[in-house]
Amino acid sequence: MSLRDLTVPELLDEARSGDRRAIGRLLTLVERGGEAADQVAKLTHPDAGKAHVVGITGAPGAGKSTLTGRLAAGLAATGHRVAVVAIDPSSPLNGGAILGDRIRMDEPIHATEGADPNNVFIRSMATRGQSGGLAVAVPGAVRLFDALGFDPVIVETVGVGQIEVDITAASDTTVVVVTPGWGDAVQANKAGLLEVADIFVVNKAERPGASDARRDLELMLDLGGHPAWRPPILMTTAVDNVGIDEVSTAISTHLGHLRESGEIDTRRGVRARSEVATRLHAFLLTRVDETMATTEGEQVLADVDDGTVAPVEAAHRLSNYI
Repeated sequence: MSLRDLTVPELLDEARSGDRRAIGRLLTLVERGGEAADQVAKLTHPDAGKAHVVGITGAPGAGKSTLTGRLAAGLAATGHRVAVVAIDPSSPLNGGAILGDRIRMDEPIHATEGADPNNVFIRSMATRGQSGGLAVAVPGAVRLFDALGFDPVIVETVGVGQIEVDITAASDTTVVVVTPGWGDAVQANKAGLLEVADIFVVNKAERPGASDARRDLELMLDLGGHPAWRPPILMTTAVDNVGIDEVSTAISTHLGHLRESGEIDTRRGVRARSEVATRLHAFLLTRVDETMATTEGEQVLADVDDGTVAPVEAAHRLSNYI
């Protein structure tokens, strides 16, 4: 029987038994949205909430994908089942993920001694124009991986602009990757790095200016006061696998801090509320479109067109039908 003929509960049974094709099919359903995606969300929710969700973000070209691949390979080599959700730019032709991140991650996973590729599942997801670079389906994909026993789940963002603060709503630990020449502390503060980063990584540390980048970050953190957790600043050359173990250790240490302080529950509560709000917004937008297409809606819009009703008044009238 084809996977397409299986129900969502049947697909989940196959996925729990280790069938990677079933996992891929479930992820496709999550991305497509609709009733099937809702069913996946409902069935996986009871088994989720255990995985450490790690967000990796930074400007384009910072080396996030190579760093993510090295991290995943190292974790797989120590027995972890690692899932990676790589947010790729959308193809201008078909709206799908371009898959550049996937290509850069595969090599270190297959090249690392002891890293079983079967213990790593990478899924590229298209942004489809989503603000902030995070795909709409990311929370559903993270929940699915979590329920299937993957831990950690890494979300690597597309790198839109200088920084993507949306990643804080999708992860427990956020790693911000910068490179030599990334800019001074003033630019960093404008980009919101202090609010976003739990760990800083200065990648491509073999290049001139790496020590200056670290100094600027240290100064920025000094100006930020003395919070309970001061983000460490780590130097890496991901392409040569230099400094990756230190990043992995820092991620683990931050998870310990979150658990000891109780902040992990706060962060996950914020994440759940953020998903509820996002889904509610989507529902309301659908209802708005449906309302405007009704006979009453078209009449109110016609009144706006002929100038007898102001847009603000029309909005108030139509809100009664939503």
